[in-house]
Amino acid sequence: MEAGAQPPAQPRAEILLPRSRLLRGILSVGSLTLASRVVGLARDVLIAAYLGAGPVAQAYLVAFTLPNMFRRFFAEGAFNTAFVPMFARRLEAGDAPRAFAEEAFSGLFSMLLVLSVAAHLAMPWLVMAQAGGFLGDDRFGLAVAYGRICFPYILFISLTALLSGVLNAGGRFWAAAAAPVLMNLVLIGAMVLARACGWDMGLAMAWSTPVAGLAQLALVWNAARRMGFGLRLRRPRLSPEMRRLIAVAAPAVLAGGVVQVNLLVGRQVGSFFDHGIVWLTNADRLYQLPLGVVGIAIGIVLLPELTRRLKAGDTGAGRHAFNRATELALLLTLPAGLGLMIAADPIVSVLFRRGAFLPSDVGPTALALAIYGAGLPAFVLQKVLQPLYFAREDTRSPLRQALWAMAVNAGLALGLAPLLGFAAAALGTTVAGWVMALQLWQGSRRFGEAARPDARLKRALPRLLLASALMGAVVWATRQALAPWLYAEGWRYPALLALVLSGMVSFALAAWACGLLRRG
Repeated sequence: MEAGAQPPAQPRAEILLPRSRLLRGILSVGSLTLASRVVGLARDVLIAAYLGAGPVAQAYLVAFTLPNMFRRFFAEGAFNTAFVPMFARRLEAGDAPRAFAEEAFSGLFSMLLVLSVAAHLAMPWLVMAQAGGFLGDDRFGLAVAYGRICFPYILFISLTALLSGVLNAGGRFWAAAAAPVLMNLVLIGAMVLARACGWDMGLAMAWSTPVAGLAQLALVWNAARRMGFGLRLRRPRLSPEMRRLIAVAAPAVLAGGVVQVNLLVGRQVGSFFDHGIVWLTNADRLYQLPLGVVGIAIGIVLLPELTRRLKAGDTGAGRHAFNRATELALLLTLPAGLGLMIAADPIVSVLFRRGAFLPSDVGPTALALAIYGAGLPAFVLQKVLQPLYFAREDTRSPLRQALWAMAVNAGLALGLAPLLGFAAAALGTTVAGWVMALQLWQGSRRFGEAARPDARLKRALPRLLLASALMGAVVWATRQALAPWLYAEGWRYPALLALVLSGMVSFALAAWACGLLRRG
């Protein structure tokens, strides 16, 4: 410190946003994920307008979720959970990281090729497992046909996920986060072209799905090549490194894909109620917007960061990274979840009520969205807590916790469906999310100092709850005042914008007044 300089002021309870590698990564991934979710929302608005909640929309949604579910299991969920920490350690130590990545790339390709062929043959049973309520009507045949077209998407998107892990471990987040934007643009282009040319909309959407996956793979492969990791396929072999990778990845199949399993149960329940799958899917898309921007972005950046800190033996820096990630996650998701609960109906009405999406579809979709909003902080906290385990190559503990959470979800969704209808699926997902988050937090206490809340986080939490409550009161009052305009044609768009701005401004002012944020 220079002579005469004043020492830096000690932080109070406010959430300071240091210009760190962790924060830069979260902001980079989060901003691009936001762009992807906004474009994805535009895609869903078009699907709702063109197809409504009819059989073609339901069949395509089930077909599209099949490769995505398996992707979360085998690529983003299990494989990358094990791959990223192992690759990051080799990259940090210069221990032949390219050879390891190419072995993993080739092994994943071989496994997915076999899976794709098997899924093509077993598609009727896969559709039945997802949507048993489709049996006996037109939706089943459409879902099987669309599923066979869509499923090769898993091959391209899973290899994209592995290459994204390579980029993230190297601190390069842009291309991996931008890839979903490209996918949504391809799907939107296909729908617009099908509408203009008079093509079958369902088939156009199905065929555009693997094309979108190929485009994503090309984008991230080129980015990895510029990083020096333009991976090539080689003959798969079961080397000691691959055995270790499989041993770590196997328990993560359920741990990393617990949300997908819960959604699978939800779709099964929803398929037995008319339009239930479309209502649940549209609500899911809306709460996935803040979940993706905050939770997924933090999880992607935090895992390689914690792995590096553990390898260096820097427990203090690892604890700081974990606490600041938790702080940022709660700062953004507590008010977001509360806002979704309070304003669910006008949000759904403004975004989806047009074309084939009828006013009668708004209320059920809003109900599901409000229930999902109550679970949003839990879903995001899972993304913050899981890297504590995965960075230590511990995938067995999250597996056990995931099994308990899935049991809770299935019990509530199936048990309450006769009483609550399709909404039981949303309730099961939300309660299971909180059960999973609480188990992860309880289990993380064995990691000692590295996983404990620091003084700053403890001071910030009550202020954060108070600021969120104040924001909720303002949003509720604003919704009541704007009620006539939120549902009026021509006025509903500016009215919803005003409602959203009231939440943003009131939370910022409340957070500043509570000492949570500094004005700067």
